[in-house]
Amino acid sequence: MEAGRENMDIAKYHAATVTATLNAINAYAEWAPLSDLAKFGIIHGCGFLLTSPDFRLHACEFFKLVSPRKRPIDATSEFDSAMRNVFEILMNVSKQYLDESSSNSSCNDSELEFAEYTCESLVSLGSTNLHCISGDATILSFYLQQMLGFFRHFKLVLHYESLRFWLALLRDLMFKSKTAGVQDLSADSLNACPTNADGEKRKMLALVNDEVCSAILDISFQRMLRKEKVHPGLALTDRSLELWSDDFDSKVDFSQYRSRLLELIRLIASEKPLVTATKASNRITEIIRSLLLVPAPTKHLAVIESMHLALENVVGTIFDGSNEYGKIKTEAQLSLHQVFEGLLQQLISLKWSEPELVEVLGHYLDAFGPFLRYYPDAVGSVINKLFELLNSLPFMVKDPSTSSARRARLQICTSFIRIAKAANESLLPHMKGIASTMTYLRNEGVLLRAEQNLLGEAFLVMAASAGDQQQHEVLLWLLEPLSKQWIQAEWQDAYLSNPTGLVQLCAETQYMWSIFHMVTFFEKALKRSGFRKGSSSSDNSSKTNSPTAHPMASHLLWLLPPLLKLLRSIHSLWSPSVSQALPSEIKAAMIMSDVERISLLGEGKHKLPHKAGITFTDGSQFDIGKEACSESNEADIRNWLRGIRDSGYSILGLSTTLGDSFFRCIESHSVILSLMENIQYMEFRHIKQLVHLVLVPLVKCCPQDLWEMWLENILHPLLLHAWQALSCSWSSLLLEGIAKVPDLHGILAGSDLKVEVMEEKLLRDLTREICSLFSVLAAPGLNTTLPSLEQAAQISHMDDSSMHDLNAFACSSMAGFVLNNKSVAIPALKICLGAFGWTDSEAVSKVSSFCGVVVLLAISTNNVELREFVCKDLFAAMIQGLSLESNAFISSDLVGYCREIFIYLSKRDPTPRQILLSLPYITLQDLLTFEEALTKTGSPKEQKQHLKSLLIMATGNNLKALAAQKSVNVITNVSMRSRNVGTAPEQSREDGDPIGLAAIL
Repeated sequence: MEAGRENMDIAKYHAATVTATLNAINAYAEWAPLSDLAKFGIIHGCGFLLTSPDFRLHACEFFKLVSPRKRPIDATSEFDSAMRNVFEILMNVSKQYLDESSSNSSCNDSELEFAEYTCESLVSLGSTNLHCISGDATILSFYLQQMLGFFRHFKLVLHYESLRFWLALLRDLMFKSKTAGVQDLSADSLNACPTNADGEKRKMLALVNDEVCSAILDISFQRMLRKEKVHPGLALTDRSLELWSDDFDSKVDFSQYRSRLLELIRLIASEKPLVTATKASNRITEIIRSLLLVPAPTKHLAVIESMHLALENVVGTIFDGSNEYGKIKTEAQLSLHQVFEGLLQQLISLKWSEPELVEVLGHYLDAFGPFLRYYPDAVGSVINKLFELLNSLPFMVKDPSTSSARRARLQICTSFIRIAKAANESLLPHMKGIASTMTYLRNEGVLLRAEQNLLGEAFLVMAASAGDQQQHEVLLWLLEPLSKQWIQAEWQDAYLSNPTGLVQLCAETQYMWSIFHMVTFFEKALKRSGFRKGSSSSDNSSKTNSPTAHPMASHLLWLLPPLLKLLRSIHSLWSPSVSQALPSEIKAAMIMSDVERISLLGEGKHKLPHKAGITFTDGSQFDIGKEACSESNEADIRNWLRGIRDSGYSILGLSTTLGDSFFRCIESHSVILSLMENIQYMEFRHIKQLVHLVLVPLVKCCPQDLWEMWLENILHPLLLHAWQALSCSWSSLLLEGIAKVPDLHGILAGSDLKVEVMEEKLLRDLTREICSLFSVLAAPGLNTTLPSLEQAAQISHMDDSSMHDLNAFACSSMAGFVLNNKSVAIPALKICLGAFGWTDSEAVSKVSSFCGVVVLLAISTNNVELREFVCKDLFAAMIQGLSLESNAFISSDLVGYCREIFIYLSKRDPTPRQILLSLPYITLQDLLTFEEALTKTGSPKEQKQHLKSLLIMATGNNLKALAAQKSVNVITNVSMRSRNVGTAPEQSREDGDPIGLAAIL
């Protein structure tokens, strides 16, 4: 017994010694020369320990450390030899594991952990050191087979590690110039080949043969499923295969994992199109045949859905023009045609009637869009099948049991749009046939207005491929029936002449949704018919003199007046005199919904997705971003109000890009009255939408000679209210911690944390949108006549009588126009000053460009009031803004503007010197020394540094934005209660007369 214990003690002693030795080796493994590790037998010794269950994990750690080591410039042969040895050791170990696991589906945790470490090391080797074995086809082939074995392994963790390798390898082999995408690895191994790199790539690509690609595709297609969605009873996936589940411990979720699988499929499809097409077709065919044999195919919907994305990516990759499909050999093209045509015919022959299956079938058919571009003969059968599917679904608006059918009908109509976009001119010969069928279905009363809108949008897409004349004809055909109803005075008098009329409209559901669908289709018509983003006012004024320059231009005259009345009526609902008398149902609909509040909080899965489609009680489609669907009238009214507002704003914004067709043909007074009459009662989220969708494009596109007519009258009420609302809310937030925005009135009260978060989010969103408008006002394209800073510096030496008047810039510079109109300038400048004290770095960065133009105009003109404002109020506000850490990101610009003010204006106005002298830790000698330093350098960079140093010293290092630059790269928004910097500059002035902004007032 004692001898046995002694032997055990000796064994434990030796085990501890081995473990300590391995720990010491691992400490050196990251930096010690690899040739030395091989020379002294360390690589061999650690490889030997991989066979020991007691020490293999420690030994694996060594190989994990050496595998990613890169070849040194010197001693390349020794390095390659040692690294090749590492390859061979790990491949032999992995072969043994893969052979054993292939015959035994069970795997204990220790073995799996060991295999995971081994696979991870092999992936690292392949990503950085594949060149060490690329010259030996036998070893390289063996290595690729091992990595394929891990990819095919039933354990998800091993498959996932191998997926990273295959993505990196195939990206490098097949898309040398395309390095963007899923960034798991840096696949630079092949780029490290010392000679004949292209030849090595070709040899390696030859090893990734059809058999290997087929195996990868087989596994990828099966793993497109989540475990939770696989219903038992359909044997289409290897039962031993461990599918993705929520229990899998990973840094990514299933959608990210699936996107990597899809990228892998695309890479193979690009190089092996026929193999990929055949594999995808066979897999889909197998699924279809299996579904035909089961009694409840809808239970297995996830299986058929999983291959839709795969097919879409395969077809899109093979028939993408950038891949030069036309240069593929004729025999290969013929084979591809046969494969896809055979699959398409199978899909067309299906007689599925369940709405869920019909919806999936619609997805499959529109996935063939790129294929139809090259094989237009198949277009007719696809169109006929889509209409067949549409007619097979029940047309019942109010029956709740048909909700899935309504969704499927909308999907079929959406498929027309997707095919029209992908197939391009291939659909043009079928336009008349589609139009005839649409007309027939509409006359029969079996086509919902939402469905007509989607099919009409598909027509607009087709017409865009056919040219301007075709667009005009299609728009006339689509809009003429709508215009007859839209321009009728009866409905406008009945529903839009007073608030009670709008209440009555909300009670007449069918007519309410009819109005909604007309508005949303007008928006689609503007977006799809020749609308070009990025138009500037100068471009529009020169290109849109003719009312027919844009296909929609001739329709604006009848389209916009009723829309403006409708928007004006909706805006009036929030005015106190109207809202007090509204029915409770409409009052409730005007309050922010639960879904919108959850979206503001950003709470996980409930966050609103972008532009996702849902269905209303009338079978219409709506953007889920505008509200989640509910069967209640309250929710329907809320959806309607928000939908009309958003689409109406979008129509106005898009119309402004038509230039003269809008600004010279539409009465400005009606637009301004509609948008601004009740601006003081609008909620922050509504003003944000108004500014973003209407006012920004209106400012960009308004012709210069119409600025006074349009912009002065629309910017004055907007900016005046924005200043009052923002300053009140920001003061409340900074002093009390509660923003008090109007959007949440009637929902919750008190100091609930979620309410505070939502209020602050709404406040920041509006603040940033208003400040974005200021950045547009300062845009170079709208201020082309402003002098450069160098020119302004020369002008600054002149006396006032020799300088330009501010009015000289008002006709050609947007910023000059704004500053020349006091009714607009006063609230605009107040907002600028306020922004420097509001703890929002994004808002400050947006408004600072406008402030820079203000400084430039103050230097370049003889306007005393503007100069006084810049020298006193703006100069002081910028310095005070530097006391907020949240402004660190923009601090360099703020110091730059302060430099410009001091250098170019302090000789004409003493205020900048007085403000600096009012800072708590500065003396007159400090200021004189600073001014002397400025005279010794003409470098703006050095002058900024001098000013920065002076400000830091003069405030006792209390300017947090300057101090934070050294330690913080990205500054988050921080609410701060105190915004004072030492002694307020204004309080230290001996001259008590009001100057600057006070003088303007």
